[in-house]
Amino acid sequence: MAKAPSPVDNVLKYVKTNKIEFIDMKFMDFPGQWQHFTVPASQLSADSFEDGFGFDGSSIRGWKAINESDMLIIPDPETMFLDPFIEAPTISLTCDVYEPATKEKYERCPRSIAQKAAAHLISTGIAD
Repeated sequence: MAKAPSPVDNVLKYVKTNKIEFIDMKFMDFPGQWQHFTVPASQLSADSFEDGFGFDGSSIRGWKAINESDMLIIPDPETMFLDPFIEAPTISLTCDVYEPATKEKYERCPRSIAQKAAAHLISTGIAD
């Protein structure tokens, strides 16, 4: 029996099959405003979901000083959707923000904070 394709495989297949031109990488800043940048689809590979994409964290308010501004975002393949508002075929991926030196999730990333809160609720039996 064939192994089911992974979420990463599904994204890569969707990009190829649907002739996707751009990948919009989305993440949220600490005050709750969406931030994003777009890369050509040719830059997306299976490694992108492990190695991520670098960006300048000093340009995000309240995050990093200019002298320590390197940040990393890693897309979550399970968040992919086709953006219906962009003329060129574009998919959107929600990303987790990481410290590049340690590969730990960034403490000021709202998505990371929400994931930690959900894990705590489950571990304490407050929620399931």
